[in-house]
Amino acid sequence: MKKLSFQLTLIIALSVSVALLAGCGKDDTYAQEEGKVNVVTSFYPLYFFAKEIGGEHAHVVNLIAAGVEPHEWTPKSRDLDAASKAQLFLYNGAGLEGWVDGFLKGLGSGSQVLTVEASQGIELIQGNPEHGHKHEGEQTDATGTEAEHSHEGEETDHDHEGAAEDDHDHEGEDAEHSHSDLDVDPHTWTSPRSALVMAANIRDAFVKVDPENGAAYESNYSNLEKQLRELDDKFTQELAGYKRRDIVVSHQAFGYLCRDYQLNQIAIMGLSPEAEPRAQDLLEIAKFVKDNGIPYIFFEELVSEQLADTLAREAKVDTLVLNPLEGLTPEQEKAGDNYFTLMERNLKNLQKALQ
Repeated sequence: MKKLSFQLTLIIALSVSVALLAGCGKDDTYAQEEGKVNVVTSFYPLYFFAKEIGGEHAHVVNLIAAGVEPHEWTPKSRDLDAASKAQLFLYNGAGLEGWVDGFLKGLGSGSQVLTVEASQGIELIQGNPEHGHKHEGEQTDATGTEAEHSHEGEETDHDHEGAAEDDHDHEGEDAEHSHSDLDVDPHTWTSPRSALVMAANIRDAFVKVDPENGAAYESNYSNLEKQLRELDDKFTQELAGYKRRDIVVSHQAFGYLCRDYQLNQIAIMGLSPEAEPRAQDLLEIAKFVKDNGIPYIFFEELVSEQLADTLAREAKVDTLVLNPLEGLTPEQEKAGDNYFTLMERNLKNLQKALQ
C-alpha cells in the first residue's frame, strides 16, 4: 500500500511539474496583457522599435525566437492565433516574410488586429542579384543618393473581411513567395535612414489603435528618432573619409546601408542566405578580393560562415562580422544587446574593413 501511495504521489508531482513547465513555455509568452496594446511583430528590429515606442502602454511579443534565422522561419497555428488576438501585427513587408499573405488571410474576419507593413514609404531597391551576379566593382543597388520619404497619414492596415480560413500550420506554405523569387531587396532596416521611416510607421499605428495615449507614443518616438538620427550622422561622418568603398559580404543584406552611405557590396550569396553561389561566382569574388586588396570578408552570426571562411582562405584574408540585425543570438539577448549596440559594432567593423 505504501508503495502504491508513493507511486501515486510521484505521478501527481510529475503532472504538476509538467503543468508548471507548460505555463512557462511559448504559449505563456503569447498571453495578452489587459490594459495594454498587445503587439505581435514578425522579427527582431520591429520588436525593438515597437518596445521603444510602445513603452509602458504596450505588451510586445516577437514571433521569431533568438538565434533563429528569419529567412528560414515559417509560422505555426499558435503564431496565427496570437496575432489574431492582438491589437497590432507589425511585419516588414518588401517580400521579407514570404508567408505573410496566407498569414494575413488566416487572421479571419473576426479579428480586430491592425496589420502594418513597416517598410511602407521606403524607396525599395529593385532587382534580385540571385538572378545575375554583379561583382567587378559594380553597384548592386539602384542609386547612391538618399531617397526622400513621406509617411505622414499613411494607412498601412489591410481589410481582411471575409478572409477567414481554417486554423492550420503554415510550414512550407506559399512556395511562390520564397526568398529566391524576390524582385526587391527586403533588408530595409539595415540603414538608420530607412529605420526612421519604419519607426514613424510604427508610431502612427500605435496612435491609431490607442489615441488616448498618443502623447506618450509621440514622446517615445521622439527619443527613438533622436537616437536614429544621431546614428545616421555617425555613419555618415565616420564612413565618409575612406577611399575604399567596397565591402565583400556573405549575404546580400546591406543594399540600403550601402546606398545611404555610398558603399558597394559584393555578395557571396544573394538576397536569401540559403542560396548557393556558383563555383564561377566564388572564383570571380576571390579574384576581386585579391585584385583590389580587400582586407576582410564579412559573415553573419545567424548563418553558417563556411562559405565566407572558404573564400577568405582562398583569398588569404580575414573575416569579420557584419550583422544584418535580423535577430539576436541567445548570447546577445542575454548580454542586453539591441539594435543600437549592434549597429555601433557594425560601424566599427566597417571602418576596420575600409582602411
